[in-house]
Amino acid sequence: MTLTTTDRAFFADASRDERAARGKELRAIAPRSSHAEFKRDPGRPGPLELLASQDVTRVLELLPIRYGRMSATPFTYYRGAALPMASDLADTPVSGLTVQACGDAHLMNFGAFASPERRLVFDINDFDETLPGPWEWDVKRLATSLEIAGRNNELNARQCRAVVLDAVGQYREAMRDFAARTALQVWYAHADTAMIESYTAQLRPGSRRKLDRNALKAQSRDNIGALHKFAKVDAGEARILPDPPLILPIGHLANERGREVDLREQLGGVMDAYRATLEPERRALLDRYRLVDLAHKVVGVGSVGTRCWMLLLLGKDEQDPLFLQAKEASSSVLERFVGRSRYNNNGRRVVVGQRMMQTVSDVFLGWVRVTGFDDRSRDFYVRQLRDWKASADVESMSADMLRLYGRLCAWTLARAHARTGDNIAIAAYLGAGATFDHAIAEFARAYADQNERDHAALLEAIKAGRVAADAGH
Repeated sequence: MTLTTTDRAFFADASRDERAARGKELRAIAPRSSHAEFKRDPGRPGPLELLASQDVTRVLELLPIRYGRMSATPFTYYRGAALPMASDLADTPVSGLTVQACGDAHLMNFGAFASPERRLVFDINDFDETLPGPWEWDVKRLATSLEIAGRNNELNARQCRAVVLDAVGQYREAMRDFAARTALQVWYAHADTAMIESYTAQLRPGSRRKLDRNALKAQSRDNIGALHKFAKVDAGEARILPDPPLILPIGHLANERGREVDLREQLGGVMDAYRATLEPERRALLDRYRLVDLAHKVVGVGSVGTRCWMLLLLGKDEQDPLFLQAKEASSSVLERFVGRSRYNNNGRRVVVGQRMMQTVSDVFLGWVRVTGFDDRSRDFYVRQLRDWKASADVESMSADMLRLYGRLCAWTLARAHARTGDNIAIAAYLGAGATFDHAIAEFARAYADQNERDHAALLEAIKAGRVAADAGH
């Protein structure tokens, strides 16, 4: 598949009418109804082969945890299978309109966190796979995740379809709304507490109370809370607590692997390189802290096996902690199908994509290239480990709650796409009717069926001993 990227001159100089006309003309290239199509190309590598190709650069000892988590349900399998789906999406119709794509826009990659102004906001919160690409791919990844989550929660087929239709309809309506706004109005749009409350007003009182409790809980997930959860004071110095194999402090790693050199001596250069990617005022803030400990931490489902470090920094004392997370950034799963990133550091690719798609981003967001911790150079992006971060308890959602959550995620995705692509052309392509909505709902149903078959194939490979899995972590 060859993508037709947005012509910058046209985007800048064309009138609103010309951009809208362009969007409608693209229906001839990719009819909206054609997005219902899904048929796996038998000539492409299979899902397990694609997943195994990612294992080459990951920590070998952690791969059983990755496959153990993916094997739990079709929903957890889907969360870890971004590359197989990208491979499948590469053969589906696209309009040719490009946005900054999330690349892994399933519903668990949205959530709440604190803005720099200390307000709780809702946004996309995972950008490991971000890259310029087709907006349709993000929509299909989100819609299919809703279909799979609905099945996981034992919703019937009619309820699952209603959830997906509501979400895709919200995406379309939001994009049409953003097309009527100025560029600055689109850029400033965000989902704050007031907007979330407008979505949840129609829920039953018990469900609303649960959301309120979750919001309060999120505000306790800060650096002080992380210190109490992950560290202890030993001989007057705070140290991260080991929890093998999920959390391995650097001293624990050095002892286990027989390293004679104290790896902490290498951290000064790493922190200096990361610091250089921050704006001057944020460097001044970082300079108020000193690094005291480091640990490897297993995170997520799809990310298991990548290198993810917890960094504990302290200000004047242990009552002023700062936890940072340095997460390995490999090539985006989209690169095989849309071309390489313009950035030679994948950490920078993630950070730039995040800043483009999010309304507000972590003040400590930066990137670094690390050498010396293992056999090669690796790219990382850095952010706070916890800053009022909260994810929805999707697996306990009723049909009504899943519909509302899907709509919120879809609005958020549309806003991100409107910030980075030709929102007027996309809105015109989508139109006022529900043709696109029904096509995506049909795609989501078909791909959810395929996902169940792929999950079953993983279980069979585990049973046959071809794939090692540890379901206990």
